[in-house]
Amino acid sequence: MEPRNFDGDADRPRSAGAKQTGRVLVIGPYLRVRGGADAQSETHIQRNAEARLDEAAGLARAIDLVIADAIITPISQIRPATYIGKGKVEEIAALAKSLDVELVVMDCALAPIQQRNLEKELHAKVLDRTGLILEIFGRRAKTKEGSLQVELAHLNYQRSRLVRSWTHLERQRGGFGFMGGPGETQIEADRRLIQERISKLEGELKKVQATRRLHRAGRQRVPYRVVALVGYTNAGKSTLFNRLTRADVQAADMLFATLDPTLRALNLPHGGKAMLSDTVGFISNLPTQLVAAFRATLEEVLEADVILHVRDISHEDAEAQQSDVDAVLRQLGINPDDSGRIIEVWNKIDRYDSEQREELLNIAARRPEDHPAMLVSAVSGEGVDALLAAIEQRLAAKRTTLDLSIDAADGAGISWLHRNAEVLAKELHDGRFDMTVRVDETKRDIVVSRFDAVPRLPA
Repeated sequence: MEPRNFDGDADRPRSAGAKQTGRVLVIGPYLRVRGGADAQSETHIQRNAEARLDEAAGLARAIDLVIADAIITPISQIRPATYIGKGKVEEIAALAKSLDVELVVMDCALAPIQQRNLEKELHAKVLDRTGLILEIFGRRAKTKEGSLQVELAHLNYQRSRLVRSWTHLERQRGGFGFMGGPGETQIEADRRLIQERISKLEGELKKVQATRRLHRAGRQRVPYRVVALVGYTNAGKSTLFNRLTRADVQAADMLFATLDPTLRALNLPHGGKAMLSDTVGFISNLPTQLVAAFRATLEEVLEADVILHVRDISHEDAEAQQSDVDAVLRQLGINPDDSGRIIEVWNKIDRYDSEQREELLNIAARRPEDHPAMLVSAVSGEGVDALLAAIEQRLAAKRTTLDLSIDAADGAGISWLHRNAEVLAKELHDGRFDMTVRVDETKRDIVVSRFDAVPRLPA
């Protein structure tokens, strides 16, 4: 359905169909940007607003809601009571009634009082952007860890939504007989129960974090390096993950198609291995409570040796999406400009014709050497070999290659090398193993001193 601009013109023909379960009206209440009389600038702003509304409608469709209509409602300022002005509230109420919708989605963050007031005026349930994303996450979480994280985020959201809605439960009597004073209000009782559940969930998530730390420690002993995929939701991360690892993670043209993190072995061009991690997609205005709740999952990104920032380069708002992902990375304490760690992957080049693709290649070629862009198509596999080579190069740059000779009888030493280094070559000569190993900088001095190893000179 094409988004429409709803700016006060009321005489549009409507057809109120039969009532359907899950019919929803999506509203984009976006602030007008006053940038002067530059028509091109205004067109750009309008195009972005339509892309935002389309994304909001996509979020609603991700939980199988039927979009009755999607409209843009420009506003000049945010109203404390209802977010939008009284006139627009009345217009939306009339539209919701004519379309016979059960739910109105507001593509913004509503305060609890704004949500309650809108529900009264619109005579329908109102869900803001945060609530909608939480609903999606609730459906997508399949592992126990994911369910815990979603429930924690949802409870933190609900705690702020506890407003006085009952009159018959205004007070609960405390104590015995006439000696007891007034007891808890219903809101206070609910808030206490929610807080108790939050504390329990936080304790369970700490156990999850401890388990993840043990898993990471095990991988470091192998040792496998970790490569993490990050990117805007629906940028094609899961499709690329499947292409690189030959896995079968769900990949669909849908926002937040996958939620729970997945780890698979990644075979590198010259025989080495790494672990590839697929993480939850980011989105603009990602609720802070979700970032906090999913920190245990996102620790895989924090610990990753290389981060692949996957971008849907064909999207009209690709630059804005990149900015949103960079903002979340900063929230996690990761510098998005760290060229030694982050590789930018421009995905979906299969959507361009040969001339457009050539233009993209020229743009990528003009980028600084330390900030390259890898052009790929996760669907067709184009550019994937070059991406794997770039990953291998980045991982090797953080490690030192050493040559050493060790007595074949030193079983403990050979075993230690296999656990703590990547053995590239191993040959037996006159009772000794001549070995070439690659180690992290943190273990370089140990190997050099214990085995009298010498760094290999570059070819």
